[in-house]
Amino acid sequence: MDGTKITIGEALEATALSAGDRPVEPSDASAIEAAEARAAGRPLQDDGDDGAPAQMGCLAARARAAADANALAARDEDKTTLGDVLADATVKLQGADKEVEREDAARVVGVEVRSKPDAMARPGGVAASIAAAARLNRGRP
Repeated sequence: MDGTKITIGEALEATALSAGDRPVEPSDASAIEAAEARAAGRPLQDDGDDGAPAQMGCLAARARAAADANALAARDEDKTTLGDVLADATVKLQGADKEVEREDAARVVGVEVRSKPDAMARPGGVAASIAAAARLNRGRP
């Protein structure tokens, strides 16, 4: 613990470690899009802006394409996993990264929960990793 705070990209990479073997679902793609938008300082469609859809970044686009392809895949072995999409998240954010704050976690958790039919965040998933990073960052200077 050197006192540095965890970034959104690092939290997404932690998801690749904790849930990396799980196939990407639409709720994961939505949470990744929210996390990437928060890192880049872009509003999401329902953030109270002008109603225009958010411009997806590289991670969000990869996650959305993976979720769409996974829905059509017949075998689990053919599905793209969270690890495939998020393993290099800090690099893919291309400098548009920031330290995770409580507001970021609240936004990502809300998006993931609203995107799931059971309204529950995936244990060890995107929202869980972002929330854990926010909690850890709270105690750091």
